Amino acid sequence: MPDQPNRPDAEPAAVPPALGPVAPAAAAVTPAAPPFVAGAATAATESVPPAATVSPAPDSPGEDLPQPTGERCGNCGAVLFGEHCYRCGQPDHGLVRHFSSVLGDFADTVLQIDTRLTRTLAPLLLRPGFLSSEYFAGRRVRYVSPVRLFFFMAVIAFFVAQWSVDSGSGGKPLLQMDDDSIVAATTVAEVEQRRQQALAAIVAARPAVGVARGADSGLRRAQLKIDAEAQTRIAELRAAQAAGKPPPNHVDTLSFDGQAWDPLTHPVTVRWLPAFANGWLNQAIGKARANISRIRRDPVLLLDAWLSALPSTLFVLLPLFALLLKLGYAFKRRLYMEHFIVALHSHAFLCLALLLTLLLSGLAGIVQVPWLRAVIGMAEAALIVWMPVYLWLMQRRVYGQGVIATTVKYAVLGMLYMILMTLGAALTLLVKLVWL
Repeated sequence: MPDQPNRPDAEPAAVPPALGPVAPAAAAVTPAAPPFVAGAATAATESVPPAATVSPAPDSPGEDLPQPTGERCGNCGAVLFGEHCYRCGQPDHGLVRHFSSVLGDFADTVLQIDTRLTRTLAPLLLRPGFLSSEYFAGRRVRYVSPVRLFFFMAVIAFFVAQWSVDSGSGGKPLLQMDDDSIVAATTVAEVEQRRQQALAAIVAARPAVGVARGADSGLRRAQLKIDAEAQTRIAELRAAQAAGKPPPNHVDTLSFDGQAWDPLTHPVTVRWLPAFANGWLNQAIGKARANISRIRRDPVLLLDAWLSALPSTLFVLLPLFALLLKLGYAFKRRLYMEHFIVALHSHAFLCLALLLTLLLSGLAGIVQVPWLRAVIGMAEAALIVWMPVYLWLMQRRVYGQGVIATTVKYAVLGMLYMILMTLGAALTLLVKLVWL
């Protein structure tokens, strides 16, 4: 009697349970062959696993098909063919493993610190417009994403800048101000005593500030400033004593309308603002006056706070700069997000250049060999010159316009952006003056 493979009671060939009712022989010979036994197509279709189980034919004869790892997914029990389950998407590795591998995954996922970073930093510094062009061409996975690149470089650059300011001052104020300052002294003897204390503080701070370039000349200027303030205060005290008047007070005095500000007796009142807004305004003025005393004791405090807030200011200016590029190259018919990518890469380059400049400056303060310090100084100067040249080349290569058109737009957009940067920095200083 001839074989009847289509009988309803015929049993299908045995297959591995993880692969379901798929006929492995047919799948191995040709993926185009029917993978199910005739007469059971409907039931088999409902139970067939995703296409990852039975891989399609490779694009080239040498391409390897995915192979089972010999393990099963802990969530759904499916055979694993890689680091993620094809059925439910759960990754093979959880957090219950060696802590070093968890840190590696964090660096890869959050910061993308792997081989992509090494492939990204060199063109970011030396090849203007290359990363943006690669991104637009669709070659994105081999490089760090623009958002993460800018965030990473901004955080590192301004952290180093803040550290250099703190270490440059030695953690101590160079000029003792406020209650211990020269302008707060009420007698000539007190002025002389405080001048000697301030000069001694500068002499003690001289070794600590050697890490910063030009710090020694800055200390000499501070000494001259202290002497000038002392002479001015002595003249004021002697003039007030001759006129029979109390010594003039220059500390923590805020005035408007010709009178000293006071939150109760003489507050600032804006007529068109509601009462709660005027109360908030006078409260902010009070905080600013209190912070002025702190800044006078330690002038580095304001610069430190400003540097810590500058990255957030750049995040606000980024979309504005992208909008300027959109307006400047409106006839290029590019999407706004394309200009935003260019803005991210250009700002990431500036942060990287700032970081390298700070590192070179600190290295020049440490190195004692004259010729090596000269080489470091030339490298620092070349990096500073490279910044505007890089941005011009980037703008020309990305947008593909001529030298004259690129130069004109570069100058106009640069001027507008500098105005925005100045306003943003001034606003940041005002905010930090209140919420220091």
